[in-house]
Amino acid sequence: MDAVADDPSPSPDEMFRLVAAGVIRVVDIDGRAAGYLQAEVVDDCAHVEQVSVDPAHIGLRVGRALLDDNTERALAAGLSAVTLTTYVDVPWNGPYYRRRGFRVLGDDEITPGLAALRAEETRRGLDRWPRCCMRLDLR
Repeated sequence: MDAVADDPSPSPDEMFRLVAAGVIRVVDIDGRAAGYLQAEVVDDCAHVEQVSVDPAHIGLRVGRALLDDNTERALAAGLSAVTLTTYVDVPWNGPYYRRRGFRVLGDDEITPGLAALRAEETRRGLDRWPRCCMRLDLR
């Protein structure tokens, strides 16, 4: 999965633009970015595009804080759910999200927007390992 780990992050300029637009939320610890979450609205859902935590801050619940913030913002916006796509078997991915209340979507539940995102992931080669769409219902 080195290819996934090597997937480029946004450039600093792009990151600042996305933070200013509210697309990316950052957790700051002692003046350093400890992690970030990138989300967008897809089919009336707050779709988590990316969650990244600096390895120096693993275990400090930075990812949990980012996911909780995203869920609270989705609720405040009246969105129906939080969605994401992830690797099925990586412990800090699929199993972690299931523990957080997300469920794997069946093929008949995948919305057009999620299908388009999955097609893009396939185009980028991210489907070399089993992936799924997950959803946390908010209403």
